[in-house]
Amino acid sequence: MRKFILLIIASTLLALQGNAQDFGISASFFIPKNGYFSAPISPLSIRGISLAGAGVFSIDIGGSLYRMSGMSITTNEPIDTRKPMVGPFFNIMVPLEAVINLGNSNTSFLIKGGGFAFYNFGTKLNYGNIDRAMLDYLTLEVANSEFSFENNIGYGYEFGLELIQYINRQFGITLGANYYVGGAKLNLKGTVKGVDTNGLISSSLVELPESKLDYTGLEISVGLLFSSGRRR
Repeated sequence: MRKFILLIIASTLLALQGNAQDFGISASFFIPKNGYFSAPISPLSIRGISLAGAGVFSIDIGGSLYRMSGMSITTNEPIDTRKPMVGPFFNIMVPLEAVINLGNSNTSFLIKGGGFAFYNFGTKLNYGNIDRAMLDYLTLEVANSEFSFENNIGYGYEFGLELIQYINRQFGITLGANYYVGGAKLNLKGTVKGVDTNGLISSSLVELPESKLDYTGLEISVGLLFSSGRRR
């Protein structure tokens, strides 16, 4: 994890000292698939720092700090995971994007796509939703579960659009949307105690080695762009 944070800091500093022409600070809102709406920890969302290229095409990096309210998981088992089972937690997400810039000196329209990495802090399990899923999975009337999990770096791909309206040569207003598809291995395993349909008390060992945090969802961003004065 320490290497992950150092990589973010180093990449950002190199970009700012190098050929970066524009960078933006935004308020970004994340709407996860089968999860809870998550608001940003503003202004800790920085985007559009150019690592290479300029004009019509560039390679950009950025980063956001989120407090995720709740996200779902995926498994290879017949478990109902349509409700969020992980959260709340803090999340650092770093995208690396190829950007095509269309527009003029007053307005730019960006088409973006690439990959991203993320890491979570203070991750908690939503045992209310997990217990409800275990009722059907283990055919129980009452369930009480206790699971352990791994907190791993996650990866995925993303694509999106962004509109920039320049106020002057130094500032612009941005509105964008990105869709993310990714995950991080959880390796959930634990014990589920409960009462079955016959009224018998049971204790079951449940191991879900293929379980992953489902980092799929739509991000909407509104922010400010700070420019060197040279348009792409």
